Amino acid sequence: MNKVILIGNLTRDPELRSTSGGTSVCSFSIAVNRRFAGQGGERATDFFNIVAWRQLGENCSKYLAKGRKVCVVGELQSRTYDAKDGTKRTVVEIVADDIEFLTPREQSGSSSYNGGANTYYAPSNNQAPNMDADGFADISDDELPF
Repeated sequence: MNKVILIGNLTRDPELRSTSGGTSVCSFSIAVNRRFAGQGGERATDFFNIVAWRQLGENCSKYLAKGRKVCVVGELQSRTYDAKDGTKRTVVEIVADDIEFLTPREQSGSSSYNGGANTYYAPSNNQAPNMDADGFADISDDELPF
């Protein structure tokens, strides 16, 4: 099984391209802090290249920017190619299956932000119907599906 789950911050804005066949592909990188600090008390950071295809890539390009926090679920992929100078290069990247946008919309600067599959409602003056200040809806027992 080849499955990777990472939570980190974008180190650069996403770059959206299209293949010659018209398929959208978006690439960006994230910084992930290691769990434990080193001897000097500093935490090391790892940088990972992420590739998202088709609609997922288009959504990343539209809603993400440098500094935003994301959770990436995908698989680790390694490929080699010949560089222009004749040397052989190896690239290791995460091919994303799912990406959750974790930065709340009031910090993201986008009014149309939808945090992945689950909509995030921030408490504000323009809240969703029947939502209290904490973001919870008041519903009766008759409305419950169970």
